[in-house]
Amino acid sequence: MKRRNFAHRPGCAVEATLDLIDGKWKGVILYHLQDGTQRFGELRRRMPGITQRMLTKQLRALEYDHLVIRKVYAEVPPRVEYRLSEIGESLRPLIDTLKAWGEGHRQKLSCAPVSDVPDRAA
Repeated sequence: MKRRNFAHRPGCAVEATLDLIDGKWKGVILYHLQDGTQRFGELRRRMPGITQRMLTKQLRALEYDHLVIRKVYAEVPPRVEYRLSEIGESLRPLIDTLKAWGEGHRQKLSCAPVSDVPDRAA
């Protein structure tokens, strides 16, 4: 997984940060890992809309970017656990702020339940 080079560009710090947590699932995974170490199946149950393949891909990307630590236990069957790295933990205030913002603006967002979205035909 190759990262883009954001050096020497206006807003490069913002671009780099957003590139690390981009997409539909990375932020959600980071949010759930704030609760502590979790196994793959636990994460999958907490995110019913994600496929096994996509969860694997996103966890690999987060591990590659040193936001998540993957620990494999030499057992049969194999046990794999994921937890936030020190860098991943440093994103906690950002993830919490995103959650609070989303909750505060839920009524205006496209992810709000259909009954909560104002009628646009009026």
